[in-house]
Amino acid sequence: MKIPHHALVALANGERLIIMRNVGQPFEPKLEKVSEQDLLLTNFSAGVRHHEAANTAGSSSNIDELAHGAAIADFFKKATHDGETDPLVIAADPKTLGEIRLQCHQVVKDRIVGEVAKDLTNQPLEAIERALTLA
Repeated sequence: MKIPHHALVALANGERLIIMRNVGQPFEPKLEKVSEQDLLLTNFSAGVRHHEAANTAGSSSNIDELAHGAAIADFFKKATHDGETDPLVIAADPKTLGEIRLQCHQVVKDRIVGEVAKDLTNQPLEAIERALTLA
């Protein structure tokens, strides 16, 4: 995957959001950690349709994970409205990525230059860079 120089790379799952920046070349990313966000989960309606569809054990954590995806979409919407315009790559587990897509505002969608449906949040930096290069 081509990751523009200076693009932000969001690594997400249902619990964490790590923001990295590509300081390398587009086809040879070199990532530096920018921040790890502790997001406030407020949009629990995001998971209600899933909760009603499959009332299974552990579904409250499922709702939390979906609410986290919605919080990530809100975080990037606010950042964009606050003037952040750098291209964005999102790597997240499939469920979180789906919720981010569903909740994502058009101004954020316009910044997204790539997506990877894989949880890379707990991987070493070299493995993350390799996975993004191969995507």
